[in-house]
Formats: sequence, C-alpha cells, structure tokens
Amino acid sequence: MADDIPVDQSKPSIARVYDYLLGGQDNYAADRAVGDYFKNDLPGSVAIAFSNRQALIRAVHEMTRLGITQFLDMGSGLPTADNVHQVAKRLVPDARVVYVDNDPIVLTHGRALLATDASTQVIQADLHDPADIRQHREVKRLIDFDRPIGVIFSATLHHLQDEEKPAEVVRFWAEQAVPDSLFYISHFRSGHNPETQAAEQMLQTTFGRGRWRTEEEIEDLFGELEVLEPGLVPCARWRTATDIADVPRIGSGPMELTVWEQLIACGMARKR
Repeated sequence: MADDIPVDQSKPSIARVYDYLLGGQDNYAADRAVGDYFKNDLPGSVAIAFSNRQALIRAVHEMTRLGITQFLDMGSGLPTADNVHQVAKRLVPDARVVYVDNDPIVLTHGRALLATDASTQVIQADLHDPADIRQHREVKRLIDFDRPIGVIFSATLHHLQDEEKPAEVVRFWAEQAVPDSLFYISHFRSGHNPETQAAEQMLQTTFGRGRWRTEEEIEDLFGELEVLEPGLVPCARWRTATDIADVPRIGSGPMELTVWEQLIACGMARKR
C-alpha cells in the first residue's frame, strides 16, 4: 500500500488545484499557477468546480435517502466544506466512509481531520488499481460488501485515459457490490467549443492526462447499471428540485447555464 509518498511541491496536483479553485488553503505555488490560468484566462470556468461540488452534496443526500450508509469516495481530493462523511452523518450518524486518493497531501490532511473519527478513513491508492483498494485494511474494516454501498466518482474518471479503461474500474466495483448499491459519476463533457478545447489542453499539458468525453461515452461508463432519473445532465441541473436546506441555490426557477456549467455532467445509477 502506498501510504507514505513524499510531496513534491514543484509539481501541481489535481487535488490541490481543485482545492485552490474552491478557496482552500492546502496548495502550493505550482498549483496556484494552474488555478490562476482557469481563473484569469478562462473567466467563469471556476463554476465547474462549484457546480460539481454542490451536485456531490445532493448526491450524498440522495444516497442516504435511498438507504445507503457506507460510502467509497474514489478520488476524494482535499478536505473542504461538506465532505461526504459530514453530509452523510447529518442524516445517518453511524455512516461509514472511506476516501481514496493518490495525492500524499490528501492522506496527511485527511488523517489529521479524521483523527478522532473511527468510522471514516482516508487511504492513498490509485483509482485504476481497484483490486488493491478492495484489499486495503481500512476498506475491509469499514465497508461491508454484503450490504449496499455508495460508490462515488466525482470528477475523477475524466483523469483516466481510454487505455486505463475507466469503464472497467466502474465495472469492478459494480461486481463487488450487492443489489441496490448506488454509483454516482460526474465527468467533464465534450462541448465542441473553444472553452472545452482550452481547458482540456491545459490539463493535458500540465498533467499529461485529462479526457473530455461525449454524453454517450460517459453513459457507457455506467455499463449494466440502471441509470436513475433524470439521467445524465449538467451537474447544475441534477436533482436541483430536491429539498435540501444546506445546499446553495441560485435563483428560484430554471437556470440559464453558462458554457462552463454545461461542461460538467453527472448521473446516478443503481445495481439491480
């Protein structure tokens, strides 16, 4: 298990760039340089991070409403406001959560945050090695695969190239799960416009990865799982009618989405 990899502050990290865009403090100059490109050169693009985060909060609420009490958050990123365990425990105090990320600083900060929470843990592992994650001691301790689980891929699968077979990663967990388990995916969606091309090029240049996918390609990631209503839609419009008091709202009627808000889509599926 890769639990003690040192942090290279000279190289940007996807998790730390995301933290910076959300207003966090756990980032370095290299991360801020990438984040500032999105803030300054692609004005309005930060809405992607915020609409994705708000949809994730709604997804956790929906999972708990449907009976899920244990969660695997794949590619969780750095702790921020309303983490999965915080949202879940407001509704299910004994909810169990395992966060998975490959950034060593995520491990460090996550462990500090969760030092007194025995029912929530963060582990350092690679998303594309699900078998290793499945055998991790904390996963085996906290997650009972004989009961339904909630598996979260929030803005992570688009960081896997096609040759890394993201659909097989989802299928692995679907095969591990029992019926009525839920799977949530949010993913960059191809917009066929200059904004999409600029953002995708920045990620490819910086991290050597980042794959925008069409709606059909994202839907294919769910495989044999049953996609629930309203299907795959922009995150800013996913389950916004749900009455959740602590989820930020913009306006009171149908929103006019920006080009950036249209570039991140999500959906939830059930194992039958």
